[in-house]
Amino acid sequence: MNMDRRTLIGFLIIGIMVTVWSYYSTTQTEKEAQIAKHKADSIAEIEKVEKAKKEWAARAKADSMRKADTLVKADTTKGKLNTDSIRTEERKKKYGPFISGMMPIVGDIVMENEHIKAHINPRGGRITSVELKEYKTYTQQPLVLFNADSSAMGLQLSTIAGAQNFSTDSLYFEPEGKSFSVTGKDTNTVKFRLYASPDKKKYIEYAYGLRGNSFMPGFTVNLVNMQDVIKDQMNLTWKMTTPKQEKNIENEKQVATTYFYFDNGEVDYISEATEEQKPITGNLKWVSFKQQFFSSILVAHDKFQNGSTVGSFLSTDPRYVKRMNAALPLTFNRGANESIRLSFYFGPNKYEILKSYEGLHLDEQINLGWWIFGWLNKYAIIPVFNTLNGWFGAVSMGLVILLLTFIVKLVLFPIAYKSFLSSAKMRVLKPEMDEINAKHKDGDPMEKQRATMALYKKAGVNPMAGCIPLLLQIPILFALIRFFPASFELRQQGFLWAEDLSTYDSVLNLPFSIPAYGDHVSLFALLMTISTVIYTWLNQQMMPQNNQFPAMKYLLYIMPVFMLVFLNKFSSGLSYYYLLSNLITFLQMWIMRKFMIDDVKLRKQIEENKKKPAKKSGFMDRLEKAQKARMEQMREQQDKLKNNKKKK
Repeated sequence: MNMDRRTLIGFLIIGIMVTVWSYYSTTQTEKEAQIAKHKADSIAEIEKVEKAKKEWAARAKADSMRKADTLVKADTTKGKLNTDSIRTEERKKKYGPFISGMMPIVGDIVMENEHIKAHINPRGGRITSVELKEYKTYTQQPLVLFNADSSAMGLQLSTIAGAQNFSTDSLYFEPEGKSFSVTGKDTNTVKFRLYASPDKKKYIEYAYGLRGNSFMPGFTVNLVNMQDVIKDQMNLTWKMTTPKQEKNIENEKQVATTYFYFDNGEVDYISEATEEQKPITGNLKWVSFKQQFFSSILVAHDKFQNGSTVGSFLSTDPRYVKRMNAALPLTFNRGANESIRLSFYFGPNKYEILKSYEGLHLDEQINLGWWIFGWLNKYAIIPVFNTLNGWFGAVSMGLVILLLTFIVKLVLFPIAYKSFLSSAKMRVLKPEMDEINAKHKDGDPMEKQRATMALYKKAGVNPMAGCIPLLLQIPILFALIRFFPASFELRQQGFLWAEDLSTYDSVLNLPFSIPAYGDHVSLFALLMTISTVIYTWLNQQMMPQNNQFPAMKYLLYIMPVFMLVFLNKFSSGLSYYYLLSNLITFLQMWIMRKFMIDDVKLRKQIEENKKKPAKKSGFMDRLEKAQKARMEQMREQQDKLKNNKKKK
């Protein structure tokens, strides 16, 4: 019982202690929570204040920046207004009364006929592009002679009130008219005016006219009431970078250049191999930016005054061939209404077309060769070729060249016959020549030469008879070398494997380039070389051997090799002609050997000549004297060598 009471009292005390401890712990926890809450509230308040401070600072900074930006914009606007004002004043000072030409005008005017399509832009009032509608480039793209980016043209002048010189190519001309197309005998005109007064009574006018079926647009510069506006000295500047149009740009570079024609009838040009800005002394009639097969020409109806400059330079852009330019003085007599009449030519370098513009001599820019070579081309080869082309050109250009070759060889046949006859006589004398060679094998060369000349004289043989006919053929040979590359008719005309007879044919493209030869193989050039080697070999078989100069027979084979290198990148039409010429020569040699020249009869004739007193012709007499003089000179040299050896 006591135990239970003590136990009960113990549990009671423990319960009281637990209760008291629980109360105390709870009280302490609440106090700590209140303290923590108060602390957290304090921190939150501080953070709120700090956040408010930051927001206020950010707003203040933004307001400050906005104010600063407003000030900057105000200053910039003010500066821009000042800059624009300065620029406007500079333009007024530079262009003077032409300041209205700074207002842009958009939209090209197009004029065209059966042959050309020209775009004229208000900026500069100039022709910005010309397309030749009947022709294509080598890649079969439209053939455009130039475009706005590769050309420029304008009047270089200065106003009386201003000191600065400026060009009209940056000013806008107001068009008077609209695009047009003409055919046949129809004509039309469009005008562009650059005004120099608000009432539009003072202006510079460009008038462009075009007639149907013509390559020559008219171009007139009208100066209306300009006598108190511009100075009397001005130049027409014209620039062009000519685009690549053909297969071989290297060939284009070799023939493209600036030509110019004087009013006294002389034509000149900047050498194709040079880059030059050339001052001109004298009055010019026209200036041509000549490409391989097309030209852009500016013609004066009167003349361009003394003091022109022209230039031609290679282009570094692979899309273009050359950069050409011209500065041409124009005459302004300060009249109230003056006109300067000019014309353009935009078209092919075709001899007949250029020749048709009578009195202008535009055909002089086609390089047909100088002196007799050009004469042969103009009055013999071109007329025959054009006739054949008119008859058979629609069938095949290869047939035209074949017939031309046949006609040339037929005309030269009498000369070829004399040459072959001389070779036959030399061949018949071969036994006597062999005896002379054997007799003087180790003897005096002069004695051998003297014996040979005595044999020729006795037999009535002229050793130069075979050379002279060959020399007479050289003018025709060189004329044809000039004719084929310049022949527009060959352009883009294919034959057999050659796709274009105006340039090289290629049957094999090499993975490397051989110096001087190139990176391709021209089959026509190769066949021509082989036929020339065969012809050389046949000639040597017909001639007696000259043991005095044994290396000479090998030197004769060097020429075909040079021809191979030369013609590999040249017109395949020319290689084809040479091949045909050699083949026809083989045929002529066979006919003459078979039917015209009998070695037996020729031998009999020579034996009869030996019995007759030798007739000394003037040529043989001079040749004999020259031989004697040469022999004496050589003998003296030999004597000097012997004396020098003895002294040593």
